Amino acid sequence: MNQQFGVCNLSLVPLRAEPSDRSEMSSQLLFGDHFTILETTEKWSRIITEYDDYEGWLDNKQYVHINQSAFNTISNQNSILGLGPCHKVLRTDVNSVLYLMTGSRIPHTIDNYFYLGDNRYQLQSGIVNPNKHDFRSSIRDVLMFYLGAPYLWGGRSLFGIDCSGFTQMVFRQFGVKIKRDAWQQAEQGELLGFLQEARTGDLAFFDNEEGRITHVGVMLDNQHIIHASGKVRIDAIDNQGIYNVELKRYTHKLRIIKRMIK
Repeated sequence: MNQQFGVCNLSLVPLRAEPSDRSEMSSQLLFGDHFTILETTEKWSRIITEYDDYEGWLDNKQYVHINQSAFNTISNQNSILGLGPCHKVLRTDVNSVLYLMTGSRIPHTIDNYFYLGDNRYQLQSGIVNPNKHDFRSSIRDVLMFYLGAPYLWGGRSLFGIDCSGFTQMVFRQFGVKIKRDAWQQAEQGELLGFLQEARTGDLAFFDNEEGRITHVGVMLDNQHIIHASGKVRIDAIDNQGIYNVELKRYTHKLRIIKRMIK
């Protein structure tokens, strides 16, 4: 059987651990996220994403099929939506409006029009072409954009985000692909020897009593971290871990610090 491909054509949809609406939401797909279809049932498709090789189940009503040529074209394009609470896009064939999330992938545009599958869209706001060379000058702006966003297990947007979704979406603004889960991200990048070496944009990872990586955040400097815990917040950090002033205790035990962009 020939491989099948799809792309998310809605603003934000759940990717579930099992083929059920009651199943845990393990991640989310944003508009323009594309994937390979591994198997299909009457209601669900098991997919693996192109962006981060993440597997899960997606409702068949929440994507459109594309051919391999379109899949490859999207893979080779880098344009995304920049910082903003939401971005207005008009689907011209049915004259309906979508409000898209920061980081949504946008296919090649001509005079602000683009196609996704067979559908034509008009972009109402600008796109950005991520560049890792902008990282040092712009990383704080991206981090502060998400400040206060509520924690949501599996979330990847300003309206709900988890710790590794936060770090992944931050780096997406600079065209740097990191994996979806904290333990996967901990296997990437360059290991730093000491906390004092950390600089803005480095990732700090934290483990549980069993030694498993369970949390990640972004260093603001070598004494402060921004991370998603209840909400995206700024806390103090030292060699023990994250110290929450409001709770007057350490909440996460530091394991390692990694640099994703030199």
